[in-house]
Amino acid sequence: MTPYRWSYIAIGAAVLTVAVATFLYVMLGRTVHAYTVPPASLAPFTADKSPAAVPQVAISDASGRRIALSQLKGRYILLNLWAPWCVPCVKELPALARLEAAVPNAHFSVVAVDVGRGTAADARSFLDANQAKALATYVDSNLALLRAFGAFGLPLSVLIDPQGREIGRALGPASWDSPESIDYFRALAAPRAAS
Repeated sequence: MTPYRWSYIAIGAAVLTVAVATFLYVMLGRTVHAYTVPPASLAPFTADKSPAAVPQVAISDASGRRIALSQLKGRYILLNLWAPWCVPCVKELPALARLEAAVPNAHFSVVAVDVGRGTAADARSFLDANQAKALATYVDSNLALLRAFGAFGLPLSVLIDPQGREIGRALGPASWDSPESIDYFRALAAPRAAS
């Protein structure tokens, strides 16, 4: 064979090797690298490149007990601020409830907080009536969360890591219960990620 023919064979082999390696990385490496960024179905959710500690404010649970956000450390928290008069909020409550039910809560929880200035009983009643029974009852009747997170609209969702840092935010509704979203949160909250 001529030297030129060998160079074509070498180039072809290199191209084939790169193609096979790329295919294997994409298909087999997908389980390792697939959820480092939120899926497109979670738009307008964006990951924060420089995590910062969340403001230390408190909310009330169904019994009226005050809970500081710092008490929720140790797992991923999707903090969602909603109000009964906010139509997009009400539309996304069932999706948040399905997400809460689909992801193991040892390492992840949806904390949906009613900032509509009602009581815990009002919030519970509203969640039950709007296909969101899986969500626990939380209220912020003094609007501390809205001020602390600089919310200019609702719904606002903030993803908090186990160390208590904000690592993502969505202003507006998102498809929290799409298969890709559920896979993202399952991968994020897997025991190896939470440790």
